[in-house]
Amino acid sequence: MTARIAHTWDATPVKRTAPTSTVGRGKAVTLTTKPTVERWTDESVSLHLGNSLDCYAEWETPTVIISDGAYGILGFEGDTSDHLGIPEWYEPHIQAWSRHATAETTVWFWNSEIGWASVHPVLERYGWRYVNANIWNKGKAHIAGNVHTAKIRRFPVVTEVCVQYVFEPRIDNLTLQHWLCREWKRTGLAMRKANEACGVKDVAVRKYLDQGHLWYYPPPGMFAKMAAYANNHGDPAGRPYFSRDGVRPMTETEWAGMRSKFHCPVGFTNVWDRNPLNGSERVKVPELSGRAAHLNQKPLDFMRLIIEASSDPGDVVWEPFGGLFSASLAARQTGRRAFAAELDPTYFQLGVSRFMQTETFHALTR
Repeated sequence: MTARIAHTWDATPVKRTAPTSTVGRGKAVTLTTKPTVERWTDESVSLHLGNSLDCYAEWETPTVIISDGAYGILGFEGDTSDHLGIPEWYEPHIQAWSRHATAETTVWFWNSEIGWASVHPVLERYGWRYVNANIWNKGKAHIAGNVHTAKIRRFPVVTEVCVQYVFEPRIDNLTLQHWLCREWKRTGLAMRKANEACGVKDVAVRKYLDQGHLWYYPPPGMFAKMAAYANNHGDPAGRPYFSRDGVRPMTETEWAGMRSKFHCPVGFTNVWDRNPLNGSERVKVPELSGRAAHLNQKPLDFMRLIIEASSDPGDVVWEPFGGLFSASLAARQTGRRAFAAELDPTYFQLGVSRFMQTETFHALTR
């Protein structure tokens, strides 16, 4: 069971920004064919041609949102010209994510370092809590010696970031950390009684009820023990304790749904060493086999990594800025369901072809 979390920000829809021009920044490939459908679906994915802002309301509740949109480099039609315009570009999307998220939802935000730094305050404002910044180190092969450092006057950049955020659950507009402590204090019981409730020496007071940086999310079994003890021994006038609806205490299962999912594979850290995509990994147009279709295609293995780390089979993945739909393809490969949107007809067709593996396109270059 997942829990939708109410926050106190202004729910008024944010005005959509007018797309910026990308004149002079043309795509590597533009198809002369037109999409025959505006939505392509199978049992696992639903791919939309259009603006994801028009799709969110009909998509199923996400466990994972993978964002790979504007970088502020005029990389696609509607991208901004630098990082200063990125926060306004993302804000209506982030607001929509917050409306549809639950306590189990994780956002993976791909961008440059300065792009992420610019958008971070917007994510926080709409209830997303920073967890970790993961670095894709592409290595020296990414620049191949073709950087004039005397001219750019900085070290060559060979990285991107994929930043993990979780939707901060709140009860009575309190974080779980503060809500747990408030509920225990309402019982009138001494704080040390929480240790007795959990059958531990001091971990309940030292971690579960701590109000500083040492706070630790109580495992569902421990939460159930605290709730049972509070309702059996606490002041009868204040019952029920540890309740969201004021009728009954939360169950162990309900409490488990108040935290995002995370399964860390063995051997991984937050630095991901991997060469840039090359060869057969890159999506190419058959008639132009030497030309990559997308300038910033993400590795499927990275997409599978973050999806499997933050969801379970059968969960829903959102890919609001589909591009070539790499996250959606990885979702299908790992037994998840995906909803995605892409504005550009060329990318939409090429992305859909990855699922069909039968289409032949005619292309022109600029």
